[in-house]
Amino acid sequence: MENQETQFAAKTIDVVIPVYNAPELTKRCIDSVVTHLGHSIQRVLIQDDASGRETREMLDHLPYACVEACHAEKNQGFGLTVNAAVSRSNAFYVLILNSDTEVNQNILPQLCAAFDADDKLAAIIPAGNSYDSFDFSRYVLREGNYVQTYYLRGHAILIRRDAFLAVGGFDATFGRGYYEDIDLGRRLDLNGWCFGVHPSAHIYHKGAGSFGEDRIQLARRNRAVYLSRYPQAQQNVLLLSGNCALADFSEDFLATIEQRFHAGSSVHWFSPTQPSQLICLQMHGYASRLRMILRVLSRGWQRADRRVTEIWIMPRAPFFLRAMLTIWAKWQDLKILVFEEAVTQDPVTKLRAK
Repeated sequence: MENQETQFAAKTIDVVIPVYNAPELTKRCIDSVVTHLGHSIQRVLIQDDASGRETREMLDHLPYACVEACHAEKNQGFGLTVNAAVSRSNAFYVLILNSDTEVNQNILPQLCAAFDADDKLAAIIPAGNSYDSFDFSRYVLREGNYVQTYYLRGHAILIRRDAFLAVGGFDATFGRGYYEDIDLGRRLDLNGWCFGVHPSAHIYHKGAGSFGEDRIQLARRNRAVYLSRYPQAQQNVLLLSGNCALADFSEDFLATIEQRFHAGSSVHWFSPTQPSQLICLQMHGYASRLRMILRVLSRGWQRADRRVTEIWIMPRAPFFLRAMLTIWAKWQDLKILVFEEAVTQDPVTKLRAK
C-alpha cells in the first residue's frame, strides 16, 4: 500500500461533493471522506445547491481545514453544481461523490493504479452495494484490474479533470439529476476514452438521498432526453450460441459486439452452458433456458430502452431455440442475423442478414 500511495502522490486529487439538503447524510459523507481519504487528497470542495438553512449552517461549521464550502444563490441541479465545484479545482483528478455515499477505506491507491496502467482510462468507479447484482469474477479484467463498462454511473467517479473539462462536463439539460452521468460517459467514449469499475474498491451508496418522491418522474424525463440523443442505445441484442467460450469468438465477431457497446446498447448471451467470461458490464450471460429467454424478451414491455431489437444466431445454436427465436423475430418484426463462422479464427466473419 505504501508503494501505491507514493506512486499516485504526484498526481493531486480533490474530492467534489454536490449538496442539496439531506444534512445528516451529507455530514456522514464528508466525515467519512476526511477520515479515510484525508491524507491522500488536497481539498474537499463542497458545492451547496441552494440548500435550506439547516444544511447551510452544518456546512459552515464543519471543523475540517481541507473542506471548502461554496453556497449557490439559486438551485442549479446536479450537473451544473458539479461543474462549478470542478471549476474551483486545480487537481489532476477529481473524485465526484454523491452526498449520500460513505467511504469506509482509502480506495484511492487502487483507483489511481488503474490510471497508471491504462492511459486511455478517463474515469474509474469504485464498486460497492450499487453493483451487488454483478458477479465480477465472470468479467474480463483490463490492465489496471478494472472491469470495463460503457454505462457511467455517477454516484462515485474518480475522473481525470482534463478529460472531464474537454468534453464539457455534465450537461445542464438534465437538471436536478439522472442520466447526466450516462450522457457524460457517451461523450467520453465518442472522444476515445474508456472507463470502468474497480471490483476491489468499495463504497457505500444509499441512493436517492436528495431527490425525494419525484425521482421517478425525473428519471423518466431525463431517460427520454438521453435516448433522443443516442437512439442506438435502445438497440439491444439477444445472442444465441452453441457451447463456446468468449475466447472462441473470431476477432471480427468481437469487433461487431464492441460496436454495440460503443453505441450504448446491451448484449444478452445465451449458451447451453452459462458463459463463464464476459467482456463488460453491458454483456449478460445465461444458460439457454426457455424461461430466461422469455424473461429477457419481455423486458421491453415496461421500458422500451430495454427491449431486445436484434437476435443474433451463432453456429451450432440449439435447433429448437433457434427456430423459436426465428419465429419470434418475424412476429415482432425484429432484425435477425445469422453468423456462419463467428467462432472460427478465420479473419473474415461471414454474416448473412435476413
